[in-house]
Amino acid sequence: MEGLNFLIIIAVVAVVAVLAYYSWKAERQRTSDLAALARRLGFRFSPRRDESHENRYHHFEVFRQGHSRCAFNTLSGSLAVGQRAMPILLGDYEYKVTTSNGKTTQTTTYHFSFAIAHLPYVGVPDVLIRPEGFFDKIKSAIGFDDIDFESAEFSKCFFVKSADKRFAYDLIDPRMMEFLLATRPPGLDMERGRILLTDGSRRWEPAQFERNIQWLQEYLERWPRHLIDQLESGGVRSS
Repeated sequence: MEGLNFLIIIAVVAVVAVLAYYSWKAERQRTSDLAALARRLGFRFSPRRDESHENRYHHFEVFRQGHSRCAFNTLSGSLAVGQRAMPILLGDYEYKVTTSNGKTTQTTTYHFSFAIAHLPYVGVPDVLIRPEGFFDKIKSAIGFDDIDFESAEFSKCFFVKSADKRFAYDLIDPRMMEFLLATRPPGLDMERGRILLTDGSRRWEPAQFERNIQWLQEYLERWPRHLIDQLESGGVRSS
């Protein structure tokens, strides 16, 4: 019996070792693929763990979750929009959550990918645009409404929040609504002149990084001209 238990333990250890090896190999391949993407785009790449990321972008709630937070596999460069070049940062993010039931403690590690574009304008109001979820519908039913738009389809599909409703209405015009409905972004958070694109729960494949760079470029190119003129002249008029 003891011999059988020993063999079971050996088998379990072997399986864990094999899984750990393939996980390490997959991570190494991911890093290599992202480095190759950065070279092709003319971006800088760093696989190092950046624990200062949350200090620079702590205003985004998604970067304040858990503990042991850091960004890694980061690509940095510029995004060409019209005649402007906007700094952009993309990468993977990691945080840990520790729970305890009084007897045992368990720590779970979470990962997701992100893209952050720095706007060249001053005084851009904060706006949150994300797919509407079940709890959003419950809140709406009891009077905690998000911003509603003339398009019933858009209002049904997206949760939009901003202290400056006039800016949100100007930004999300019929042309922008059509674009958002067609492309269904995971989540868009604009705060302090920066745009964050992420769903806060999943990592992107390397090819998706490039698609999301393109998405941000197309999104910014669809900002209404009169809104850009206001921002370039010193800011928007609040509602």
